[in-house]
Amino acid sequence: MSSCLFSNGKRFAQHVYPKEEDLERVVASNAKAFFGTDTIYVDAKNRIGTQFLGGAVPDGVLFDLSDIENPEFYLVEVELSSHDFNSHIFPQITKFFAFFKNQRSQNELTDKLFTIINKDEALRDEFRSRLKEREVFKFLKDTIDNSKNVLIVIDGDKKEFPEIMEAYTDTWGKVVTIIILKEFRNDGEYIYSMNPEFSTIQLEVESPGTVSGEGRPTYTEEDHLEGVADSVKAAYYELKKALLEHDKVTLNPQKYYISVVHGRNRAFFKFRRKKLNIVVMLEEPEVRSMVRHHEVHSLSKAVQDFYNGPCCRIILNNADNLDEVLEVLRKAISRT
Repeated sequence: MSSCLFSNGKRFAQHVYPKEEDLERVVASNAKAFFGTDTIYVDAKNRIGTQFLGGAVPDGVLFDLSDIENPEFYLVEVELSSHDFNSHIFPQITKFFAFFKNQRSQNELTDKLFTIINKDEALRDEFRSRLKEREVFKFLKDTIDNSKNVLIVIDGDKKEFPEIMEAYTDTWGKVVTIIILKEFRNDGEYIYSMNPEFSTIQLEVESPGTVSGEGRPTYTEEDHLEGVADSVKAAYYELKKALLEHDKVTLNPQKYYISVVHGRNRAFFKFRRKKLNIVVMLEEPEVRSMVRHHEVHSLSKAVQDFYNGPCCRIILNNADNLDEVLEVLRKAISRT
């Protein structure tokens, strides 16, 4: 069913894309507006061979640098809602899951992207400007190794999405994010709607009262720990054991994190392959005064507002010196 928007007395009718390529061009040409100025979008469809992703080529690859210490990597698939899910969308995305499990394919894609960037002066300059002194190839390799996301941009909803997310929480539920992008036109003027907004998709914060429900995917600890280094798992398990000794503390697995709950969310464990990010609901100066052996990073005001209070991030690479981290977590739990 088509829809329309009204702005300043004008009616903007929804545009139906006749071909997928039309929507691909819209996404590529408006990437900064859609995904934010802290992202870099590489239009990949005609620049990356099929051998890297099992015969499937993403329409683009996206690097989110809004948190430069924890960049996110996305394979971007642009789809029309008129396409059949089972014969078209599902097989394509499944090939992306296989790519994320194949280290050789990831290394080959890293090499290919590095070549593309070096041949494209604008892309090369943008990466160098954002990365400062960091080496581009190492950045690409580390980011692709540690961040596994698939972003589907589609012009309408598909009834199969909620079902598949709930049935396959370890792949579709964990890796895939869906954004519905619609275009509305009026005599040469354009308005786009996007749901959800890209800048918020890695910051979904669930309340303790919305852990489960009919039609809601159920995530597990195992979903988050799959593919995570043993040193990171060891740190998590040690912290978990100590936290659960505290009366009424629970750990709540959600799509992007495992939250530490004591009445409300007190901290968030967000896993990467080789490190554990802990967002803790305390003022940054207070955390820095207690943590001496691990990195403590600031979070922007917008991110802190999203988490509903002052917070910062602690980064763990192993299980060394966890006493100071546990002290911080216990203080966060004890706050009224």
